[in-house]
Amino acid sequence: MSQPMPKIDSVRPPAFGGRIRDLRRKANMTLQTLADQAGISVGFLSQVERDKATPSLGTLANIAATLGVDVDIFISTPKPADSVTRQGERPRFALADSSLSYEHISTALPGGTLSSLIIHIPAGYASEVTAHVGEELIIVLEGTVRQTLDETHFVLHAGDSLHFMGDTPHAFENVGDGPAKLLWTGTSPRLLGPKPGAQNNHEIHRRDQ
Repeated sequence: MSQPMPKIDSVRPPAFGGRIRDLRRKANMTLQTLADQAGISVGFLSQVERDKATPSLGTLANIAATLGVDVDIFISTPKPADSVTRQGERPRFALADSSLSYEHISTALPGGTLSSLIIHIPAGYASEVTAHVGEELIIVLEGTVRQTLDETHFVLHAGDSLHFMGDTPHAFENVGDGPAKLLWTGTSPRLLGPKPGAQNNHEIHRRDQ
């Protein structure tokens, strides 16, 4: 009597259409522009972004190259343990010629759009005014920080938070008697450094975006 054939579990293809759409919009590219540069039809790309069609690996590589990312961003699945950072074990880094220091909270999540840092601010520090594309959320962990948005000033104490769009001119200042600590989360990689698992440099320079 013949033995029954073993059941083969079906493998669900990764749903990466939303990642492609988010990266395309972040790059201010139209469907037509991305499709033309990747060598596919705009109709097919629209289906891919809605997870209604699955491209070949070669086509996916062309899309990734056009968007300026590695193809692994669409097909890699991080291990849950890789998403954990531990207090006291996170690498500290600093930008050249700055008295600020940072700890990465966010990890190297394929396709992730959030960056999160703990910013250590020495007493008396005042930042320059900046504006950029993206969204920001800050929470004061220790000390007292004055955050400026346009012409409006907010004095924030431990536990206070502020949520704003990065294209509003903004700056911050430590107005307390001692060091301050700030949790910063945003959708723009404005501050860069060695994420957990990456090579740890003690000091890095700001990169041009």
